[in-house]
Amino acid sequence: MAARSSDRRNATHARLAALAGALIAGSACGAAPPALQGLEAIYPSIEALYIDLHRTPEISLQEEKTAAKLAARLRELGYEVTERIGGHGVVGVLRNGEGPTVMLRTDTDALPVREQTGLPFASTATAINPSGETVPAMHACGHDAHMASWIGAAALLASSKDQWRGTVVFVGQPAEEIVQGARAMVNDGLFERAARPDYVVGIHVTNLLPAGQIGVISGPASAASNSVDITFFGKGGHGAAPHRAIDPILIASRAVSTLQSIVSREVNPLDPAVVTVGTFHAGTKRNIIPDQAKLELTVRSYKPEVQRHLLEAIERIARAEAAAAGAPREPLVHVHEHEASEVVVNDPALAARLMSSLRASLGEGAVVTMDPATTSEDFGVFGAAAGAPGVQLRVGAVNPEVFARAEAADEIESIPGPHNPAFAPDPGPTLRTGVAAFTLSALELLGKPGGR
Repeated sequence: MAARSSDRRNATHARLAALAGALIAGSACGAAPPALQGLEAIYPSIEALYIDLHRTPEISLQEEKTAAKLAARLRELGYEVTERIGGHGVVGVLRNGEGPTVMLRTDTDALPVREQTGLPFASTATAINPSGETVPAMHACGHDAHMASWIGAAALLASSKDQWRGTVVFVGQPAEEIVQGARAMVNDGLFERAARPDYVVGIHVTNLLPAGQIGVISGPASAASNSVDITFFGKGGHGAAPHRAIDPILIASRAVSTLQSIVSREVNPLDPAVVTVGTFHAGTKRNIIPDQAKLELTVRSYKPEVQRHLLEAIERIARAEAAAAGAPREPLVHVHEHEASEVVVNDPALAARLMSSLRASLGEGAVVTMDPATTSEDFGVFGAAAGAPGVQLRVGAVNPEVFARAEAADEIESIPGPHNPAFAPDPGPTLRTGVAAFTLSALELLGKPGGR
């Protein structure tokens, strides 16, 4: 039994290493597809861009220099470029005769995270957040890999105009991490100032696949989300005389525990839902009972009725805990409507079409199906606003050898992923796979010379 288990692990390792190597050398089927044959020639510049973007991250709503870099690259490639759409949004358009219009989207913002990857090009950047605080900045969600892959695809499509007809629209979207950028670009006339797409395609790196693989989700792919703040009010006092105070820290602590009962006891177990308390702010000194405590929550689900129930239950529990403690006033529960996102739905027909096309180009094992995630995105805003089908593909980002060892030990989810300060995609196969995903998807959907 042990020998067979070892054989399976070795086979898994070999399979994943081969997939990654295939993307570097060409494809899993042998020679690279024609549109990818120029990839190796431009790869050094793609990786250099990735390293530069990783070193110089900019948080949401502050992506000015990042946008300028992308705009300059697109102009060099011959694209019609428009900047400052919906903030620091960038759009590059390349027209090549009659045919469909395909939009390829990347996100551009970084997170307020202190990097712990140990990479030689790790970020040491800082930023001033909306509260005026100095915070670290890191591309902890892989947007640097998305952007570099996006520019690589822009280069390959610009140099292979003999293989397609139509229009490609490259959209560099800011403020994805606060789910505001897509709507801002649409409201600022994105489609009128560029072109209205017939199809929308995006990518997102993942730690749940080895570098070299592409994941496809059909139907609901990313959850709806809401950001909720709860401020509890108490009566301040001396820490040595708690009986003369009403402790908002205790009220908030009880609420944190009770809030977890919403998903476990009020939501159908078959309906995905998440209520996470991400921050807890209270007090200034150990021997002072403050008069306020604040919680910040993220709330996720896949059904509108479930999301409504979660929000209603959060407010009910907050008020009940305050009342039980005799708080001097009801808590303030604030739902940030401008940070709300809806479910991202990958069009099933388009997902099936892209999966078939990518497998034909890269090999069966290089493209796999994946389950939906409870992470949230505003990618779906573009397709909904344009009335066009969209698909966001997943791109494996883990070194294949590392992934194989983790898979053999049933510890894949222990590999640092997006929003983790140790998240570090394996650049070579990750970037090549990202370029392939963008480029081959666009070519599948664009018109063909002398045909559709």
